[in-house]
Order: sequence, then C-alpha cells, then structure tokens
Amino acid sequence: MKDGGKYLLIILLATLFLPLANAQTAPRMDYAPKPPGDPSRVLLDNWNAIGRKLIAMAEDFPEDKYDFKPNPAQRSFAEQLLHAAGANYFFINPVKGVGPPSGDPKRSDYKTKAAIVEFVKRSFADGAALIKSKGDAGLNDLWVDPFSNRQVRFSEGAWGFMEHSGEHYGQLVVYYRVAGLVPPESRPKK
Repeated sequence: MKDGGKYLLIILLATLFLPLANAQTAPRMDYAPKPPGDPSRVLLDNWNAIGRKLIAMAEDFPEDKYDFKPNPAQRSFAEQLLHAAGANYFFINPVKGVGPPSGDPKRSDYKTKAAIVEFVKRSFADGAALIKSKGDAGLNDLWVDPFSNRQVRFSEGAWGFMEHSGEHYGQLVVYYRVAGLVPPESRPKK
C-alpha cells in the first residue's frame, strides 16, 4: 500500500472511531449539582407524573373504543383505568382512617368516558392532596396496608401505588398500539 493509501485508511478509521470514543466520555460537569428536592416534593411530583399520563390517556382514547379488549380474558380499556384509579383508594382511604374499597369500581357505575375521566382525575387529586398534607414530616407515618395486613410507612405505600399505576399505564400503551393508535406520551412534542 502506498503512503497515500495508508494515510487515507488512518483518516477513515479516525473518522469512524473518534465519535465512538467521544460518546464513551462522561459528560463534563462545569457547575455544581443542584441539591435534591424535598422528599415529599419528589414524591408528589412522581405521583402527579403518573397521574398526568393516565389522565391524558383517559381523555385521549376514543370513547367508542373504551370497551376495547385485546382479548376476551383482559379488562377493557375503561376497566383498566377504573382499576388503576380505584386502587389509589386502597392507599388513600386507610391512611385517612377510612375502610378500603370493596373491590374495583364497576364499569356499570361509570357509563361514560367523561365519568371515567373525572374519576381518574379525582383519585390522583385526592392522593396528591394527601401527600401535600403529610409533607416531609409525615413520610414515615404508619398505616395498615389492607393487602398485607402490616404496618407500612406512608411513603412506601405511595411509591407502591405509583408503581401499580405505572404497570397499568404500560398495559394501556399496549391497548393503544393493538387498537392502531399512538399513546399521547409517544407522540412528537409540539
């Protein structure tokens, strides 16, 4: 290989691999990191984030598809929303000293999209109000989880029910895709 070919090969290889080497370099932090948020604020922000996603789906999904099921053994789209939002009251009610619900909200009690949207909004608003009322000082308050019949810290319960909502959010994303729709969070941002 002539010298010109060697140089061309070296330049070509450098052009291909230099971006890869830079991609492996840690980002430079030329500024001090921001302090962490207050624990109750972080909890509230996360509670509101999953609530916002489920509310957006409830408002967006076509009402004529609310009873859509990917297969007969699954809950309908509406039943998934009612289950996720209703589960919040297995946390909210016992923390407030009220008995938990007797089960999932029934679709027959929420006949319209508007009624379901309102229920989803209310359940997340009620949870957000409870988190605000506890503040940082109340994060370690104890309550009895009706599923495990054990004492649980307030924050542990809130995080657990957020995870539950996130699992149902993931299922509803699949409902969107199977129905040939794009979920709100997956659409390009305006």
